[in-house]
Amino acid sequence: MSDGSALAGPDGALRCPWALSTEDYVSYHDEEWGRPVHGDDALFERLSLEAFQSGLSWITILRRRPGFRAAFAGFRIEKVAAFTDDDRERLLADAGIIRNRAKIDATLANARVLADWAQGELDELIWSHAPDPAGRPAPRTLAEVPAVTPQSTALSKALKKRGLRFVGPTTAYALMQACGLVDDHLADCVSRTGPHAR
Repeated sequence: MSDGSALAGPDGALRCPWALSTEDYVSYHDEEWGRPVHGDDALFERLSLEAFQSGLSWITILRRRPGFRAAFAGFRIEKVAAFTDDDRERLLADAGIIRNRAKIDATLANARVLADWAQGELDELIWSHAPDPAGRPAPRTLAEVPAVTPQSTALSKALKKRGLRFVGPTTAYALMQACGLVDDHLADCVSRTGPHAR
């Protein structure tokens, strides 16, 4: 039984234990998770997918990501903001995504809100909540990785204040982890970067 510390993967390299359950997770962990993501559309996609993930396992979303991208016009904010009632009905019937009415409605509503923002505004708002990496020691085990932080709570409040939905503190922290605002790869993980790398 793992104590939550880094484990050797198929190639012998140490990784965060959650990354080893499927091949999909290994590649996502090694190539995407924790690496900086910039750009309003890219961050809108991550924000939307984290909202869809709420209450589900991330692998469910990851395996359907191509379907989500096809259904939501590549998560281009302007295009999604222009979706009609017919598009909404199409999404509710699309087996390639998670057909959750509240989450679909929130994604469409969020796109409409964001379409009125200046270019780069979402990127700037999200990244303004990134903590100083020097103040965050590298976690040694999964038990040391938080689910919510003061910064994710502040980000959640800032996004909600601006009219965005399905952006609670836990979702906001998952976004921060996925998009590289924080590096929660374990201290011994091969993907660990920054001042606290092995």
